Amino acid sequence: MPPDDSGRTARDLLLNSWPGRLFIIAVAIKVFLALLRLVTEEPPFLRALSAAATIGLAFSVLFFLTRLVFLVQRRLLWRVRRKLILSYIFIGVVPSLLILGFFLLGTWFMAGTVGAYLFRDGYDDVTGQVQLLAEAAAAEIGRAPRTTEETVDRVRRNGSTSLGYPALSIVFIPASNIGPAAVSRGPWEHLRGLSEPSALALPWIRSKPEGFTGTTAVTLPDAPNEPELVIRTVRRAGRPEAPIGWVIADLPLDSGMLNGLYERTGVRAGAVTLTKPNADGTVSVTGAGEMPNVAASGFSLFGNSVCLFDSYDWATGEALRATVVLTFRMGELFRRLSDAQSVDIGPVPFGVAFRGLLVVVAVLFLIIELVALVMGLALARSITRSIHELFMGTERVRQGDFTHRINISTKDQLGELASSFNQMTGSIENLLQTAAEKKRLEEELRIARQIQMSLLPRGQLDMPGLGVTALCVPAREVGGDYYDFFPLGPGRLGVLIADVAGKGTSAALYMAELKGLVMALSQTYQSPRQLLIEANRILSDNLDSRSFITMTYAVIDLVNGVMTYARAGHTPLIYLPGPSALVQGAQVLVPSGMVLGLQVDGAVAKFDELLEEKQIPLHTGDVLVFYTDGITEAMNTESDLFGDSRLSRIVEEHGHLDSGELRERILREIEAFVGTADQHDDMTMILIKVTQVVAEEVAV
Repeated sequence: MPPDDSGRTARDLLLNSWPGRLFIIAVAIKVFLALLRLVTEEPPFLRALSAAATIGLAFSVLFFLTRLVFLVQRRLLWRVRRKLILSYIFIGVVPSLLILGFFLLGTWFMAGTVGAYLFRDGYDDVTGQVQLLAEAAAAEIGRAPRTTEETVDRVRRNGSTSLGYPALSIVFIPASNIGPAAVSRGPWEHLRGLSEPSALALPWIRSKPEGFTGTTAVTLPDAPNEPELVIRTVRRAGRPEAPIGWVIADLPLDSGMLNGLYERTGVRAGAVTLTKPNADGTVSVTGAGEMPNVAASGFSLFGNSVCLFDSYDWATGEALRATVVLTFRMGELFRRLSDAQSVDIGPVPFGVAFRGLLVVVAVLFLIIELVALVMGLALARSITRSIHELFMGTERVRQGDFTHRINISTKDQLGELASSFNQMTGSIENLLQTAAEKKRLEEELRIARQIQMSLLPRGQLDMPGLGVTALCVPAREVGGDYYDFFPLGPGRLGVLIADVAGKGTSAALYMAELKGLVMALSQTYQSPRQLLIEANRILSDNLDSRSFITMTYAVIDLVNGVMTYARAGHTPLIYLPGPSALVQGAQVLVPSGMVLGLQVDGAVAKFDELLEEKQIPLHTGDVLVFYTDGITEAMNTESDLFGDSRLSRIVEEHGHLDSGELRERILREIEAFVGTADQHDDMTMILIKVTQVVAEEVAV
């Protein structure tokens, strides 16, 4: 589609666009070559240049025509009323015209076919009658050769008077000098100047011992380019092995014969053309002219056709194709066809009744088309009036006028649309207020996220003997995951990771409460189990009944080379021993424990009963991984989980890296696994790598 640059002038398009320049260059080349051809013959390379200029000219003209079509479409079809009118024209008028054209074309084809059939059928009847006359004369002469002259006279007289062929000619040509003499009856005007007995000396007729029946083209000496067509039959008289002669019956296609054929068929013959197929597949014209003078027929749209039949040049025997132009009257042709059905509908013949029915259907068709056109224009006007009102209303709303209302004048779908528009404009202001309120809430959530992130540890933890890195990626603006570090003295560090049930502002508030609580308890309780028990007792009285917290708390003691930890319903932690450890391979640690803050009868006692505290020795090179379920439950597009086993395998394969590089490796693996799937839960992870244990230095 061409660009919308309707503001450009024709001069600008010709001079400042490459199709315009191509058009100018191609026209200049064509004009130059045309002038050159007036002076001299152009060389071959200029012919190639002319072909290229023609292609360029055609391409540029096609481009400008395409632009013109789109420009007209853009300007003509901007109004919906014009679109509806054009749609009606294409849907109603054009198919009607196509149906009418199809009907006219079918009528023309059927009329021409029926006319040609009737003419050919009548022509074949005449040919058959001439053949019967020749066969009758040959049979009678064969039985009684002495009555040859009487037989020829009688047969010719019967054909002339009884059948109505005054131009009929019959000749008997003896096969030898012994027997009946030659007899000729009829005008033989078509053979004037020719010797009839010499006709049988023609080689091609000698090759037909059984005889000949067909149409011949006889060339007269005074008109060699206008051969006459003659229906001719040649039959042997006497025994096949010893004929006594030949009978030739001729009927020229003169005015009398053709008028008689017209009276029987209702089809009149006009111009005739003789063509001869050549060996190379081409066709050459051997003769053309008008049929003998017959009564002229008036012009008719459906009264023309052609009839094709075989003919032969009598002198050479060459096969020719005769093409006769036929004219007829449609009414006369239909009358003859309807008369064949001898059915009367009351006092009216069938043909008249059928023609009357066709006229009634045609009138009804025109009336329906006119009524449909008027109704279509009226509907288009009513529709476009409502659309115009809607357009003006939207313009007023676009300018900020929300008080504008559309007048509802109809009770149809457009009226309902106008009513909906009025309701929409009435509620736009409320929608704007809602949007402002939503924006305010989003801003508050953004601030809450900033506050939440400020609660997490800032910067890297600087503790000799440990390499620590962490990350927290909320699934929403504000998440429920939380981690923290609590220095507990020389060589001792408290590590906390938790997950508050749910997401959003409530989870962030519980996270803030948990931070203050654990910060206070970590200074009082050195045992992770005791700290979690006390935290559960306090939170059980303050959390919402539908909320709970999962948490893992560990105390790393580098002085004694041990880590003590407890897990309250949280995800496992992964421990990868260093090179100096006796046991190798990543271990998934899952001590017993239930979630914090459940408000269920007996939940506090059950929590104390199930909670376990474990210890593991620490060595240089050990890797500790704390994480939330957002890590291991990350899903791809096929809903497969990342899983603890995959995470522990990655830690085991890349545990030699420092904590920062290991974190990046894990994140890349998660991103590759998830692909284009959305994040559905907060992802929090703490990676700790032991770089030096004080107890090992003392042992050394």
